[in-house]
Amino acid sequence: MDEETRQLVFQGREADEKTRDECLKSGPIPDYEAVIRVPFSMVAAIREACDVAERAAVR
Repeated sequence: MDEETRQLVFQGREADEKTRDECLKSGPIPDYEAVIRVPFSMVAAIREACDVAERAAVR
């Protein structure tokens, strides 16, 4: 969680060309964005980060 920008920040493996092409079917990917893969094992950590972000927004 980037406290200053109030954005979640993700790090993951860059998606392969096939996955990227599949994502492009729903719309363009801006040059300043990337399609990444986040392992399923990170789901709990992402949920926790979202909970922290929600609590911070309530303050």
